[in-house]
This record gives sequence, structure tokens and C-alpha cells, in this order.
Amino acid sequence: MTAYIALLRGVNVGGITVRSAELQTLFEDLGFDEVRTVLASGNVVFGSEAHETSAALKARIEQGLRDRFRYDAWIVLVTRDELERAVDGFPFDADDATRQPWVIFASESSVVDELAAFDADPDVDPIARGDGVIYWNPVKGTTLGTPFAKLLARARFKPTTTNRNLRTLRKMLG
Repeated sequence: MTAYIALLRGVNVGGITVRSAELQTLFEDLGFDEVRTVLASGNVVFGSEAHETSAALKARIEQGLRDRFRYDAWIVLVTRDELERAVDGFPFDADDATRQPWVIFASESSVVDELAAFDADPDVDPIARGDGVIYWNPVKGTTLGTPFAKLLARARFKPTTTNRNLRTLRKMLG
């Protein structure tokens, strides 16, 4: 069995409410094992013995979300091993209480390339490329107004990216 994590984009914000229990039930109905949700921000840890490509699995989950919850659903799907590498690779001081340790996940490698190429001011928007992710460590309270934040907020990234705080990711692995 492969352990996966589905990172849902845009749930429980902007009028899209998906309760954790309903989300867990959906994943169980889709045939997944050992399903658990983490926090109320669209994080689902599950196992699958299906012999599907990641792309097919992602598409099936997104369709299930659309059908059940009636919203335009996008996820980033990673394996547990990929998530562990992302957490272990965080290059900034994760214990710096003045900063927010973010990991940006993308479902397309070209998006990671584009985000990594952003000409960021390292004092305002410290970013670094990781294995299939972008690390971002802005000052607390600035995560909506920095140049990199404004880049991430562009509509073209909505279907392919999602971000999680490093502390949330550690809870998913715990």
C-alpha cells in the first residue's frame, strides 16, 4: 500500500466549507484505506493499493470532491515519502518566531520552475527551491502583502498550487 497525502486548495475559506468528517467519508467511499484528516484546512492522509498513476488518482479525487461538495476542486497529491523530504529539506530556521515557515506545493513541475525563478528580495521574501516544492519564510504578518505573496495569489496558480505551514506538515507526518 502507498501512503498519500492530498492537500486540498481553498477549502474552509471563501465560502467553501468541507467538514473533516465528510471529507474522510468521501475518501473512504472512493476506496481508500487508513483515512484521516489533519486540522480543518483540507489535509487528508490515506493509503491506496490501487494501481493508478498519480495523475489518475489526483483526477479521481478531484472529481469526487466536485461531485460531493459542488465546488471547483483542486488538490496537490504527494506521497508520504515526498512529504517527509519536503519537511526535512526546509532550509530556513523553522524555530525563528518572527517568521512563517511555508512550503509551497505544486502539481506541475513547470510551476515550481516559474516560482523558483522569481527575483525575490531575500530579506522580504526568502525563498528556496526544494525537491518539487518552494520554501518561503516571510516575516509574520506579511504573508499577504509581499511581492512573492502577490505572485502566489495570481489566478493562474490556483489550480496547481497550495501552501502549508511547516508545523501543519509535521502534524500530518506525526
